[in-house]
Amino acid sequence: MLKAEVFGELLELHPQKAAFWPKHKILMVADLHLGKINHFRKAGIPVPTQANDKNIEVLIDLFWRTKPERVLFLGDLFHSHYNPEWEVFGEVVKHFESISFELVLGNHDIMSERQYERKKIQFYNELQIGPFLFTHHPIEKELIDSYNLAGHIHPGVRLSGRGKQHLTLPCFYFGKSSGLLPAFGMFTGLASIRSQKDDQIFVIAENKIHPITNN
Repeated sequence: MLKAEVFGELLELHPQKAAFWPKHKILMVADLHLGKINHFRKAGIPVPTQANDKNIEVLIDLFWRTKPERVLFLGDLFHSHYNPEWEVFGEVVKHFESISFELVLGNHDIMSERQYERKKIQFYNELQIGPFLFTHHPIEKELIDSYNLAGHIHPGVRLSGRGKQHLTLPCFYFGKSSGLLPAFGMFTGLASIRSQKDDQIFVIAENKIHPITNN
């Protein structure tokens, strides 16, 4: 775990690709894409079913580590239409009944409102808590009194080695007025970000977080 100051607020960044806001005891997770593995398998893509269990196991481990009062998903909680993995996730929500589970809707969150309601998941198009405006898609305009935290992009940083080899790794990215959380789910892909001077970038590699100097 590594601590970072973002817009005057202290955040704890976890190598499991989630952020915790101690001040409000909020665990923030983006782009789980639960159900994506089942979606792939229905399409004939041989993705191992164990990946389903791994996503849930890592999520539960984060609950025990951070002990949040609220879990905020920044969109794309579920990848597609209803499938059995939604019921598995529902059992997790039921088990952690002391936690408020909340979702900022993303473009893949296409199930009916009834499905979220029956699992007692609160949902919003966007959500303001303190100085942070939470959305799924990043807001393009620069905010004045708020800082936008979003998902959707699946941010990554392309690193180069001495032998001209290249590797793109997931990262947390915090710019002047907006930031991006890494995609939590497996098989989600990465998009290389273009950073500016003084942006804060934290790369995730081998279950550790490494700050990247960008001056």
